Amino acid sequence: MFSKTFTRTLLGLALAVPATPLLADTVWLKNGDRLTGKIKFYEGKKLLLQTDYGGAIAVDWDKVATLESDQELLVKENAVVGERAKGLQPADPGKVTLVNGSAPKTVELASIKQMLKPKPLVEDLVWSGNIDAALDYKRAESDTDDYDVNLETQARHGLWRHNATAGYNREFQDDLVTTDNWDAEYALDRFLTEHWFWQGRIEYKRDQVEEVARQRTIGTGPGYQFWDNELGAFSVAGLLNRSDYEYANGESDNFYAVSMKWDYNRYLIGKSFELFSTGEASKPLANAADYTLDAALGLRYKVTDWASLNMKAEKDIVSGSDGDLDETHYSIGFGVGW
Repeated sequence: MFSKTFTRTLLGLALAVPATPLLADTVWLKNGDRLTGKIKFYEGKKLLLQTDYGGAIAVDWDKVATLESDQELLVKENAVVGERAKGLQPADPGKVTLVNGSAPKTVELASIKQMLKPKPLVEDLVWSGNIDAALDYKRAESDTDDYDVNLETQARHGLWRHNATAGYNREFQDDLVTTDNWDAEYALDRFLTEHWFWQGRIEYKRDQVEEVARQRTIGTGPGYQFWDNELGAFSVAGLLNRSDYEYANGESDNFYAVSMKWDYNRYLIGKSFELFSTGEASKPLANAADYTLDAALGLRYKVTDWASLNMKAEKDIVSGSDGDLDETHYSIGFGVGW
């Protein structure tokens, strides 16, 4: 008798365990629906829930009634200070309880600005980026080999955002180097409000072939973030720059200029495609005829969560009394993202 009862108990436990998802988070919606999965993060009025039935689902925050989670989350009610909760428990509609030992705390969902898995050092760090590489080989009357690598990354914590880019392009025609340049840029944004920020940046470009051999730029100015959410981001910045040019003939020039920078990306068709554009148009203050334009427009197709195919068109123009440059570069390649 005891043996049969014990066996039945073990069988019941064995059947019950798989039916209960481990560390499954639950999101109750105001319309009565319930979603299960794993909360990845909340920011920009969108809660990202990773599910095994529909992949990553972006849920409108104003549609959420309450939440439940067994994982540790950093919950921020403002841009600077956050509370490290051991888990979340459901509460009245429009509220959630932060589990922290013997002192649980119930907060309004509307007061939460950000929610994510805490990082080891900077708890609220959000880091993203991608590396795109393109190789082009043409064998005809004139053989052409073209190599193009670009890095773009961004990290944000609190009121600060770090932006870094780097690129390298080298081209051979019949074993003769026709293009050989690289560039790097770092920009630091300090958010003043939800949308307004102040930017400081430094940039360096080196070209072994063209008339403009070196270009160094330091700038600062205000910027505006139109939106930044799960569907993409768009920001512009107006900067006052100090630029130093060195030409291939040994001459040099330095001047102040005003410029407008933009950074745009938009996800399409369930985030399978990403349309992106970055660039800067600059105008020297001393010479009405001079200007520069450095712009890129491209499209990425996500093959997996981290791999993508990309195609991009880049335009680089320098118009000045001491040297002119007008290049258009097209590339198709492979990239990785995080």
